[in-house]
This record gives sequence, C-alpha cells and structure tokens, in this order.
Amino acid sequence: MQKQEIEIRILPDGRVEYTIKGVKGSACESISALLEKLGQVELEERTGEYYEKETDTTIHVQAD
Repeated sequence: MQKQEIEIRILPDGRVEYTIKGVKGSACESISALLEKLGQVELEERTGEYYEKETDTTIHVQAD
C-alpha cells in the first residue's frame, strides 16, 4: 500500500498551506474538509493524484 501523508507548512505571515499525498481521486476531499474547518480557504489546487483512479481509503486522525 502506498504511503499516505499530509504535508503542512505554516508561513511567516500565519497562513497555512497543506498538500495531501498518496490519496487518489476525490477521497482527499474528505481530508481537506477536515482541515478547512481551521480557517478560511484562499486557494485550492488539485494535484495529478486527484484525477487518478480512487482506492479504498480509511482516514485516521492522530494528534501527538
């Protein structure tokens, strides 16, 4: 199974950027919806993985 991860960057001006990796198809939208509850969305870009065939995905949220 391909590794799935979220890369989060906090910019000096306080904005947050994130990239969801390893999730194909629209399954990443569920993850995005969770993250978008944290603030206002200014820009959304889909990666090439969004247009690939979806696989069964289970989302687990873990706080350290």
